[in-house]
Amino acid sequence: MNLLLNYFWPCIAAGLLAGALTGTIGFRRANRRNAALALGLFASLGLAALWHGPLGAAERVARTVERDAREALDYYEMTKVTAHLHRGPLTRRLILAGPADDFQTSELVRLMSQLPGVSRAQWTAEPAGPPLILEAFGVAIAGFLSGLLLAYLVDLRRRYNAQWTW
Repeated sequence: MNLLLNYFWPCIAAGLLAGALTGTIGFRRANRRNAALALGLFASLGLAALWHGPLGAAERVARTVERDAREALDYYEMTKVTAHLHRGPLTRRLILAGPADDFQTSELVRLMSQLPGVSRAQWTAEPAGPPLILEAFGVAIAGFLSGLLLAYLVDLRRRYNAQWTW
């Protein structure tokens, strides 16, 4: 599973589309610029939240990562050890639980941290890293700003070409 393609790419695309449309409207009408930018930003964040929750992307990521972790644990014959992503809110931290000695705990943490989609593996349910939805919001905002930049460049070209009246 590639987290960029399976989870973050639709958030980037939604932000890029919202930013390009917002910039196209906002850069042509100065009196509605702030309203258009705010509406476009909220639209891109709303699309990212829709992708995360109701469309089920976060649950697919969690299910895939937990399945990969279970397959790895079965391969290493650690059937009594369980692995699940930290939830409430969902993060990319993998929480391990079960009987293991010191060597096994350190090696399982190292091996499970290398799974695609896992930011860090640990044995305790400490406070986890940033929630997955905040990461999606950050990516959507980056896409939104990229779309605004593209719209601005198109608008600059339109303004430059407007001076020529051959």
